[in-house]
Amino acid sequence: MAAKANTLTLDTPVAIAEHVDGKEHIESHEGGAHAHGEPFLHHHFDDMDQQREATTLGMWAFLATEIMMFGGLFFAYTLYRWSYPGAYAVGSHHMNWKLGAMNTGVLLVSSLTMAMAVHSSAIRDKKKLCLYLIATFILGLTFLVVKYFEWSHDFHIGLVPALNWNYYDRPENFAELMNLRDLGVSPDNIKMFFVIYFCMTGLHAIHMIIGLIMLGIFLNMSRKGAFTSGNDQPVELGGLYWHLIDIVWVFLYPLLYLIGGIKMMGGH
Repeated sequence: MAAKANTLTLDTPVAIAEHVDGKEHIESHEGGAHAHGEPFLHHHFDDMDQQREATTLGMWAFLATEIMMFGGLFFAYTLYRWSYPGAYAVGSHHMNWKLGAMNTGVLLVSSLTMAMAVHSSAIRDKKKLCLYLIATFILGLTFLVVKYFEWSHDFHIGLVPALNWNYYDRPENFAELMNLRDLGVSPDNIKMFFVIYFCMTGLHAIHMIIGLIMLGIFLNMSRKGAFTSGNDQPVELGGLYWHLIDIVWVFLYPLLYLIGGIKMMGGH
C-alpha cells in the first residue's frame, strides 16, 4: 500500500518543494505553464503587475546608462565650446541646417508613429500595430539616408577628421583661412568641433541602426500576433528606447547646427 501511495499517475501535477525560512514552499507546474494561469508570466514573478514593474524599472535603468554615455559627449562639447566659441560658430556654419531641420521633423513624426504602435499593441489591433511599425521603420531609415548624404558631402569637401581633413588646405578656401586668422580662429579648433560632431552624430546613428533592427524584429513578431494577445510590454519598452533616440537628436540639432545663427549659414 505504501508503494502504491507513492506512485504518481500521469495526470498528477509535478510538485516542487523547497524549504524557505523553515517553511515548505510548493509550486505546481503542469506542462511548463505557470500556476497563476498567466501564459506570459515568468516563474520568478508572483503576478503580471510585479513583472511589468520590474521590467519597466530595468528598462529605465538601461536608459539612464545611455543618458550617462551621451552625457560624456555633451560635457566635452560644452567644455570646448566654452573654450573656443568662435571656432564652434564657424564649424556650425558648415552644417546644412535645412537637412538637419528635415531630419528633426522626420524623427518627431517617428515618435508619433511609435507611440501609436504602442497604443495599437495595448488595444490588440494587429493590423494597425504592423502599419505603425512599418511607418516608424521607414522614417528611421529616411533619417539615416539623409545623414549618409550629409556625411558624404563633408568627406568630399574635406571636413572629416582622421579620414579627409584638407578643407583649409585647398586653394579655393585660402581667403576663408586668412579671414579666420584675422578673427583669431584656429583651423585646429574647428577640427575639434568636427571631431565632437562626428562622435555625437555617429553614436546617435549607431543607436538608430539598433532601433531599426529592433523594429524589424518587432514587425516580424507582430505579424505572428506576438504582441496582440496580452504581451504588449516589449513594444512599450521598445518605444521608450526609440523616444530616447529622438530626444537626443532634439538636443543635437540646435547645439550643432544652429549655434552660429541661421542667417549667417551658407550651408553645403
